[in-house]
Amino acid sequence: MKAMLREFRDFAVRGNAVDLAVGVIIGAAFGKIVSSIVNDLIMPPIGRLTGGVNFADLFVNLDGSKPAISLADAKAKGIPVLAYGQFINVALDFLIVAFCVFLLVKAINTLQRKSRAPAEAPAAPPEPPAQEKLLAEIRDLLKERK
Repeated sequence: MKAMLREFRDFAVRGNAVDLAVGVIIGAAFGKIVSSIVNDLIMPPIGRLTGGVNFADLFVNLDGSKPAISLADAKAKGIPVLAYGQFINVALDFLIVAFCVFLLVKAINTLQRKSRAPAEAPAAPPEPPAQEKLLAEIRDLLKERK
């Protein structure tokens, strides 16, 4: 039993498990922010453009014999419904989260590529001035005479 507890402790404090836990917590908070953006900022103007339609309240009544005024009314009466308006909101949530994650991964990949880029080769030394070339030729000629 002690060995299993020690193994669990080692797993829990390992960097990857802590990083994963932080990621899940931040992801949950980010999901709430995106849901608020979709429900409170994006869908109201879209609803206004479509004649005041509240997408969260769109549904199809599967039981034609029981009328329902709203989705909440249908749920209160126990009427089976297809709540496609809520699905539209959730799909928009997903698309926004997926796009944000895409941008984040793209930025991280760009930074990694820049950090992994091979260092530039040292530049070739500059060519010596004409005077030095001439002196080197004279030196070489003198060496040949000896």
